[in-house]
Amino acid sequence: MEIRKVAVIGGGTMGNGIAHVFAMKGFEVYLTEMTEELYKRAINIISGNLDRQLKKQVITEDEKKQTLDKINMIIGVENIPENINLVIEAIFENKDAKASIFKQLETQLNADCIFASNTSSISITELSSVCRPDKFIGMHFMNPVPVMKLVEIIRGYSTSDHTYDLIKNLTLKLDKEPVEVFDYPGFISNRILMPMINEAVFALMEGVASKESIDSVMKLGMAHPMGPLTLADFIGLDVCLAIMEVLYNGFNDSKYRPCPLLKKMVAANKLGRKTGDGFYKYN
Repeated sequence: MEIRKVAVIGGGTMGNGIAHVFAMKGFEVYLTEMTEELYKRAINIISGNLDRQLKKQVITEDEKKQTLDKINMIIGVENIPENINLVIEAIFENKDAKASIFKQLETQLNADCIFASNTSSISITELSSVCRPDKFIGMHFMNPVPVMKLVEIIRGYSTSDHTYDLIKNLTLKLDKEPVEVFDYPGFISNRILMPMINEAVFALMEGVASKESIDSVMKLGMAHPMGPLTLADFIGLDVCLAIMEVLYNGFNDSKYRPCPLLKKMVAANKLGRKTGDGFYKYN
C-alpha cells in the first residue's frame, strides 16, 4: 500500500507541525479540528513557520504555496474521508479521549487504513485494543516537528511487521530518522528525559541550587542546548506531570514519583510558556 492521503487529528503544537512536514513532502493532508477557528489558528502557525523557512532560504515562495495548498480543512472527526491511508492522532495526552477517537474511526475508515498516535507516553497496546491492533502504531514526533529529526516508532504488542515497515519507510520519506521502540511506559525519550526534569524540580524544591544554576550546570557541563527547567517550561509543566504519572503508575516504582513542586505549579496553572509563567516568566 502506498500512503498518499494522511489525516492529522488535532492542530495544536504537534499536530500543525506534523501536517506541515507531510504537506511539504507532497502528501495530501486532511488537518482535522473541532472548529473552523481552531483550524485557522493552526494554518496561521504553519504559515508563520513556513515564512521562517523562507527567510532562511530553506524553501521558496512557490514551495510555501504548494505546501499550504496540500492541507485540507476537516471540521469534526466524523468528516474524515473514508479513503484515507493513514491517520495520525495528535490531541492532548488523555488515554480515554484518544481511544474514543480510534473507536469511532474503526468503522468509519477503510480496512487498510493505518492508525497512528503521536502520544508521548500512553500505551500503544492499550490504545489499539479498541480498533485494529495489527495496523496500529506509535509515531512520536519531537517538538518542533519541522526542525527535529527523530521519530520514535513504537510497536504495540500486536503491531504487524508490515505496518512497522510501512511507517519506517514513510518516516524516511519525510527526511526524519525513525527509531524502533517497544511499548513500555514513556517509551525511550520520555522514560529518560522526564525523570531528569523531575529530578531538577526536586533539586530546586530542596534548595540545592537556583533555577538558573540548575539550568547552567546542564547546559555548560553536559552540553544540553537548554536546561531542564527551561525545557520543562517549553514542553508544558502539565505535560511533564502527565508523563511522570504515566511512568509512576506504569512501573509502580517510587523513583518516578512526580515532584510535589511540579504538582503544585500545575495546580496553580503555572504551566510554562503556554501560560506565560512557569519556572521563568514569559511576555
